[in-house]
Formats: sequence, C-alpha cells, structure tokens
Amino acid sequence: MRDFQLPGRSTVRVTEAAVATSHPLASVTAIQILKDGGNAIDAAIAAAAVLAVVEPQSTGIGGDGFMLFVPMGGSNVIAFNGSGRAPLKATLDWFIKNKISEITNYSAHSVTIPGVVDSWAQAAADYGTRELAELLQPAIHYAEQGYVVADRVCFDWQANAEMLAHDPNCAAVFLANGQVPHVGDIHRQSQLAETLRVIAKHGRKGFYEGDVAKDIVDHLNAHGGLHSMEDFAQARGEYVKSISTNYRGVDIHQIPPNNQGITALIMLNVLEGFAPDRDGPMSAARLHLELEAARLAYDVRNRYIADPLQVQMQQDHMLSAEFADELRSHINPNYAATHLPHTSLQKTETVYLSVVDRDRNAVSFINSIYHSFGSGLVAPKSGVLLQNRGMSFKIDAEHPNCIAPGKRPMHTIMPGMAMKNGKPLISYGVMGGDYQPFGHAHMLTNILDYGMDPQAALDCPRVFYSDGVVEAERGINAETRKELEAFGHNVITPDDPLGGGQAILIDWEKGTLTAGSDPRKDGCAIGY
Repeated sequence: MRDFQLPGRSTVRVTEAAVATSHPLASVTAIQILKDGGNAIDAAIAAAAVLAVVEPQSTGIGGDGFMLFVPMGGSNVIAFNGSGRAPLKATLDWFIKNKISEITNYSAHSVTIPGVVDSWAQAAADYGTRELAELLQPAIHYAEQGYVVADRVCFDWQANAEMLAHDPNCAAVFLANGQVPHVGDIHRQSQLAETLRVIAKHGRKGFYEGDVAKDIVDHLNAHGGLHSMEDFAQARGEYVKSISTNYRGVDIHQIPPNNQGITALIMLNVLEGFAPDRDGPMSAARLHLELEAARLAYDVRNRYIADPLQVQMQQDHMLSAEFADELRSHINPNYAATHLPHTSLQKTETVYLSVVDRDRNAVSFINSIYHSFGSGLVAPKSGVLLQNRGMSFKIDAEHPNCIAPGKRPMHTIMPGMAMKNGKPLISYGVMGGDYQPFGHAHMLTNILDYGMDPQAALDCPRVFYSDGVVEAERGINAETRKELEAFGHNVITPDDPLGGGQAILIDWEKGTLTAGSDPRKDGCAIGY
C-alpha cells in the first residue's frame, strides 16, 4: 500500500471493466463505449481515435498500430501487425544513386504507408460489436469542436516548435499565429475532422483510396517522396503469431519482428538468471542488472531484427535458454561491462492503452507516429500528419534492416500481454520509442519480482542506458546514483521523463481488475 502522505495516486480497483489510457478524454470515451454495451475492441478503437486527435505529438491516422487481444478470458492470444511498408519504388539503388546515405526526420522518405486505419477497420470488423463509423464519432467531435491542450501534450509541443515550422501545412495546423498553444488553450483540426468523416462513411477505402490518399501522395511526391496510389491501395496489416517467453511462471507475449518486442523477452530471459535483489526494487544492484541486460538485448535488436518477410531471422535461437545463458555470461554483477558496444537509442512518442471488459476480453493496443509530430509533414487538404517510421531503415545492403520496396522497418511500438494458467493476467504497455523494451522489463519485474500493484509499478522511478550514459530520473535518490557510478556507470538526469505506460491486472480468484496509468503522461485509469 502506498504512503498517503506522499504525492501519488491509488491504483483503480473495480469488478466490471477497466480502461487505462494516456489522456482523460480517451479514457472517458472508452468507458462510455463499454457502458453502452460495446466490448473491449470497440472501446480501444474509439479511445485510440480520440488520442489521434488530442495527442497529436504522439499518434494520428498517419501512423501505425499493433494489437494483442485475448478474447473472453481464454488462452488464445491474437496478434495484429499494423505497421506500414516502404513505397514500392524505394529501392536501395535509388537511394545510392541519389547520394542519400541516411533517412532523416523530416524527409518524405521517412514516411512509410500508414497502417493504423487499416488496423482499426480490421479489428472492428473481426472482433468488435460496433461499426467503425460509430466508433469514430468522439474523435470527429474533438477534432471539429476542439479539445483543451493538456499539460504533457503542451510540454512536448513546446519542445518541437521549430520542427513544426518546416512544412507550412503543418505550421498552419499546429502553430496558430506562429505560436505553440498554451496549456488550457482549445485546439481544433477541422480538416482532420472531415477526413475522419470520410473514413466513417467509406471505411478503410476512405483513407487508402480516393481523395485522401491522393492528397497524401501528392504532398509526399512534392517533397521528393516515392509514394504512389498503388502503395496505399495495397496497404494491409496482418494477423501474426505472438512470440513469448516464460518469466517466473508467467508467459509474456509480444508481437514478433519486425517489432522490437523480442528485445524485452531477451531482457527477461537474461534477468531470470538472477534472484530479485534483497535490498528491493530501488537498489543500485537491481538497476545495474537491468542496465546490463538491456545493453545486451538492444545490441541483438540493432544487429538482427528486421522484417521477417524479407529477411531470414533466427527468432527461436534468440529466445532460447542457451542464448540467454550466453548473453548473461557477459554480465558482471559488480561492475558495468566495458567490452559492449555503446548503442545509441532514442526516446520518441507513442500512445498505449489497455481495456478489459466485463467478459474479460483483454486488449493491449498501441499507436504511434514515431518521433514527436512524426515527419512534420501534413497533407494540405486532408490534414493528415504523417509518421516518420522509415527513419529506422538503413541505407546499407549488409544490414538486415536495409530499405527495400514494400518492406516494413524495425518497429519500436510494442503492446504486451502477460498470461498465467491459460488466462490473461496483465494487459500492459510502456511508451517511449527505444525505451519500450526496457520499460516493459522494468514494469513487469516490479510486479512479478517485487509485488507492486500496476500503479506503483508505473510510478516507480526509471533508468535507461544510451550511448555510454545512464539516464536516471529524479526519483532515483543520490545514494543510489553514487552506487551506480561506483558500478562504473556514467549517470545523468534526463530533461524528459522516461516513457509512460498503462496496465490492467486481472485477479481471477477475486473477480477484480486493478488498473494503473503513468503519471508521466496526462492520462488516467478508470473503471466500474
């Protein structure tokens, strides 16, 4: 139980249904759908669409999405990969010929074909109880009538004022009178509202065919992009088989590559070889082991993870006990390894949400445009802000994540689902770009090793390793920082918080739901 004399919030404890999102308007939307008789899929889609309006720095219909879904409290984990692909004209030879050695943030080449609208349409048709048109109505309302700019949204908006000016269309939508909105201002996106109406009327065709697609393609082509109407017409997500590992008797499920979810599973496999630290979750020894396991797992990710439809991968080997033993042998419990590469990692923006309904349908749902405000390119007529997920591609024929026609990039956004005794235990996710695998492992071990409830597990201070530096949030006390430095880590305090997250735990014995929402974002967990 938390200390009620300290700042914080209690975990949400309910019996019927629970929702956890990164914005109150999305949480309220999802609860209303559930109270009106919709199921968890309906609620997740409606909430995600609202987030695509009210958290424009993190998500939008110009981005991608992934889903893990367990129907009716059963054992079947359904996984959907809604990540977009490179244009069919995007050959390595073209980039070499045009002397492009890197795909940069605001380049049209960073824009892969958005997959999120297709993923919503597929999930609604296959597992929802409501029409997509109905589920989009709250998002249409907020886009047209406006929403109040929340504190964390404004924080991210202010940090990206310069990049928003790169594209006049983007500036017109997100820099009213050349200025970033203030906290409490009302922001509207009327063009986006009309586009959402088109999708509501025509379904996925309203986005991937016709005027909306043409508007996006024309704008990207005007900025040197290789996109075509054919690319959009052919865009489809796919159901895939989830991958998993067992940690302390709990099966942890992730989306397979091209998703980076396997990175978290590798981390957990390595960490399972160590007992929980007797000095507790905030001990330097515990954080040191997490940091070292992460360095090893991210190195594997960066060298091998790519689109398995175009690159052969040794996925089973990477999840094996033998591979975990090999990686673990590089960890000195008393000192930071000096022989490992200094992996450079980035924290980017995402929205994650979780819903569990009265029938115990459990949905782990994540959407993103990658970096804050994605590519910063906005299609002029449709108001669609486009992702920059293609930045993950390499212009290197020897690298498995080399760009190629129709290829999906290595993808950072990753929903999680923990299963025990053939039933869903925790529907969870942690946002933050490259931080996500680390965040998944940290939050899960907080719950499974140290007995925290979901809210406490999300509140718990975090560390992250990138490029030879350990970022330690201000919640890590001075003594622990000194001990980490004694282990050989170079410790700094980051300007931004590390990630964000949501989680819902199902207690089958008591018949209850326990939900938490990360204080690093604007959102909340609610239920009834």
